[in-house]
Amino acid sequence: MKKRAFVIHGWNSRPDHGWKPWLKRELEGEGFEVAVLEMPNPKLPRRDAWVGKISRAVGEPDQDCYFVGHSLGCIAILRYVEALPQKTRIGGAVLVAGFSDNLGMFLFDSFFNKPLDWKAIKMHCNKFIAIHSDNDGYVPLKHGDIFKNELGAELIIMKGMGHFSGYEGCMELPDALEAVLKLSE
Repeated sequence: MKKRAFVIHGWNSRPDHGWKPWLKRELEGEGFEVAVLEMPNPKLPRRDAWVGKISRAVGEPDQDCYFVGHSLGCIAILRYVEALPQKTRIGGAVLVAGFSDNLGMFLFDSFFNKPLDWKAIKMHCNKFIAIHSDNDGYVPLKHGDIFKNELGAELIIMKGMGHFSGYEGCMELPDALEAVLKLSE
């Protein structure tokens, strides 16, 4: 079965922004079928709409499905995985600048109206890599430690990458490519 990768952008972003088009090309070159999803209403995101979009795009998830999220896209992936049917397993997820609370932004409240069920997430996936920057102005580094502790994620801390945004000049992200390839070995 062909390996599939789903890339989920963050708040107020889009599929063709920053490093996401580059990652799509690189993964396709490695034989993956890749979808960079355009999430609904990215300026005013709602959990149900984002998780529903992922669910429809994936169809039948399996162990050849891999996910890469950026910022809010990470929590959307975790909420999607958390809600999978009981015996369903996915291949893995790469969480770039992800977070585990609303960061004090009411816009994200629908994603955090209940605590994450870390146990349910790990039941569906046990391969996570979290990529964070030591100078992210939006997401404190503690969230990488939370993913490491709660999910058993491998934590990669990069120097000076900010929020990994195209606005900050991040147009390629080799560490995310390497992470997906490592998870899919």
